[in-house]
Amino acid sequence: MTARGDRVDVVRAVRLTGPAAVAFGDEPVDLMIERGRIADIAPTGDLAAHGVVLDGHGSRVLPGLWDHHVHTVQWALDAERVQLGEVRSAAEAARLMGAAAPLSDGRVVGAGMRDALWLDAPSLAVIDAACGDRPTYLINMDVHSVWLNSAAFRREGFAPTPDGMLREEDAFEISRRLNTADDAMADAAVRRAGERAASRGVTGIVDFDMAWNADAWQRRADAGFDAHRVEFAFYAANLQRAIDAGLRTGNVLGGTDDLVHVGPLKLITDGSLGTRTAACSHAYGDDPQNFGEFTIDPEQLHDYLTTATGAGIEVAVHAIGDRAVASALDAFTYTQARGTIEHAQLVRHADLARFARLGVVASVQPTHAVDDRDLVGSLWQHQSAISHPVASLLSADVAVRFGSDAPVAPLDPWVTIAAAVHRTGDERAPWHPEEQVPIGTALRASSRHGMTDLEIGGTADLVVCSEDPLTADRESLRRMPVAATLLGGRLTHLG
Repeated sequence: MTARGDRVDVVRAVRLTGPAAVAFGDEPVDLMIERGRIADIAPTGDLAAHGVVLDGHGSRVLPGLWDHHVHTVQWALDAERVQLGEVRSAAEAARLMGAAAPLSDGRVVGAGMRDALWLDAPSLAVIDAACGDRPTYLINMDVHSVWLNSAAFRREGFAPTPDGMLREEDAFEISRRLNTADDAMADAAVRRAGERAASRGVTGIVDFDMAWNADAWQRRADAGFDAHRVEFAFYAANLQRAIDAGLRTGNVLGGTDDLVHVGPLKLITDGSLGTRTAACSHAYGDDPQNFGEFTIDPEQLHDYLTTATGAGIEVAVHAIGDRAVASALDAFTYTQARGTIEHAQLVRHADLARFARLGVVASVQPTHAVDDRDLVGSLWQHQSAISHPVASLLSADVAVRFGSDAPVAPLDPWVTIAAAVHRTGDERAPWHPEEQVPIGTALRASSRHGMTDLEIGGTADLVVCSEDPLTADRESLRRMPVAATLLGGRLTHLG
């Protein structure tokens, strides 16, 4: 009998996907694993089984799934916060927060509000009336704005605003403070979240927490964290610290046994759709004077990319609006930096070719297309660029990686894959069906760096599915039962 934590020597009777399936068709094969890698692939029974055997019973096996955009601590702590995703008005949200139990530090924290879809507007008076003297915080789904009451403004030392809202950098500062738990508490939450992720087939994430992640992941690895691989980012405020510490993108963090690697420099260059701050060519539908905003001056962006590139550090540039995407591509052109544009939710037709020509990776979140379709219809109704492209990017030969932006969307690659393939999250028809992608393409974009296939000599990061994703409908994809997840041949989940 196999158990979680076992190192598997043979994965028996599984069916392949991708290029490896060409040689074997849909017939079951055995994967022989040695020292964490796939040593051989052969028709079931052709090679003598030995050691620990995991029987796949004809199930489909895939490369391990990755989420290329996660805010780890915020995602891990999200379970402790009041969920506001289904709330439909400011008045309802305020009442809900007024009745909620405070956390151990006395603050009341909600997450997932979508005020751009509410029937009324947030105001300081409304939240004060409902929540009184308890410091209360409602984090927008996109994390680019936070609604506070007067008690929270006093606690955090910010001047109150008439609508009670803080946006962009001020909102990020509030989130950083709310996410700063003691190390033991945060690490325990991350460990539990990592186990949940493994149960969904996740073998790796890119962590974009707004903290100094080198120390945090070193500490977690030293304490035995082993649920999945991690590539951790850092932000502009810590760029020189990273350079001084000798961090280089792709390097293994010392003593983590190839589990944790240095990731990119993260730069946030504009806002978001829901907060109406993404930098766009045309005005927002509800505000003809609002074209969004740049949060990093283009010249400063060039300087960051030049410094990072000279130090061997790749960059991950947050750009949502089409003006921001174009500016980011300009910076990549000017500096010849390597890396990704994160989100790319509004892309000019002419910029598709620039992505490909520069070798810039589009790191996108297909679930946002499902969640944002109503916002796009009202706030971006005047935009002429392509909204939430996926197929358009791929058709232009752009390398594409999938992620969730958790906790903005669930850290569940099957929800992400279903959104990319079906382009809807409910019974409505697909939204912009021309941007749907085939299941095989979605699976590959969800593998490590969006380019990993099963092959002899490859790392034995594997997912064994209880149902066949190649023939599953939308709901079956979303809830895809995972029979087993292996990380370097070690079982991190057994269903």
